[in-house]
Amino acid sequence: MSTLFSPYAIGPLTLKNRIVIAPMCQYSAEDGEATDWHLIHLGHLALSGAGLLIIEATAVAPEGRISAADLGLWSDATEQALGRVLRAVRRYSPMPLAIQLGHAGRKASSRVPWEGGQLVPVDEGGWRPLAPSAIPHAADEPAPQALDDAGLGRVLAAFVAAAQRAHRLGLDAIELHAAHGYLLHQFLSPLANSRDDAYGGSLANRMRFPLQVFDAVRAAVPATLPVGVRLSATDWVDGGWDVEQSIAFGHALRARGCAFLHVSSGGVSPRQQIPLGPDYQVPLAARIRAEVGLPTIAVGLITEAGQAEAVVADGRADLVALARGMLFDPRWPWHAAATLGAQVEAPPQYWRSQPRGLGALFGDVRIRQR
Repeated sequence: MSTLFSPYAIGPLTLKNRIVIAPMCQYSAEDGEATDWHLIHLGHLALSGAGLLIIEATAVAPEGRISAADLGLWSDATEQALGRVLRAVRRYSPMPLAIQLGHAGRKASSRVPWEGGQLVPVDEGGWRPLAPSAIPHAADEPAPQALDDAGLGRVLAAFVAAAQRAHRLGLDAIELHAAHGYLLHQFLSPLANSRDDAYGGSLANRMRFPLQVFDAVRAAVPATLPVGVRLSATDWVDGGWDVEQSIAFGHALRARGCAFLHVSSGGVSPRQQIPLGPDYQVPLAARIRAEVGLPTIAVGLITEAGQAEAVVADGRADLVALARGMLFDPRWPWHAAATLGAQVEAPPQYWRSQPRGLGALFGDVRIRQR
């Protein structure tokens, strides 16, 4: 039997297999509101047969958007727009749906990637980003505004309100975004955090605000709703955040009831030197899983069925997540099941698509047509 296609439970949430669709920004919202693009995008991914679909990084406040086209969940209007999409998706797919809640911090007010991704200045329609410290992401950018105590309180309250909206929408899990150089990661990394108060300096101080956000979100939603964290295990820069600090962060999160860790890396500094290659982030996930003991999702150039099977079968991670690979092949789980001799859930409208000779890919189905 395939380990990749075996069930797995994250707390009270049981997944039919170990394949996760990672959150992928679409830069297609209008004033934070989900559009028909999200209906199409999430709709077809929800028919893929994966075990869990995580909705893209969703800003908890307007100023927390990476770009002006980011998805948000900070108002009744943004909640209603996303609710419309979710109702349509759920009508045709039983796949569990999670959401990644985040704040871009100093990486906010950017152009969308296909327009270059650079900072949009205030005089060109952008806004001044917020950050732990007045340290720009790139040397040629203006400094962001350092958050004071009142600003920290507003950000924390925004995470709580967005989590409550996610629960009201019936989402099955929440992932807090503490990776890829965004606000919570900025607090963790000494490359972005030079504060001299209780939120900067020592590891305990740099972890303080991300842990406060986790505690507040965990307390704001029912215990039956899993709350996990995505983290960058290393900045890939000397003197930055690293895997040893990630393990300490993981232990602190586990003590607070964190349901899972989704292990990525990088994003906080243009000076990063990332050794790209198949499975390049899996060793980070494996070490964190071994030392922290939380359910762990591995990601990063996992593209082949046998590769994903080996990651979970060998115990290097509990689940594997695909992002770009799933965009390129939205039926990746079907093809992986065919390769591994497993079965996958598919809508009955597509049962006739199974090529002859693959066995019972979609289970013991019966197709009759006049």
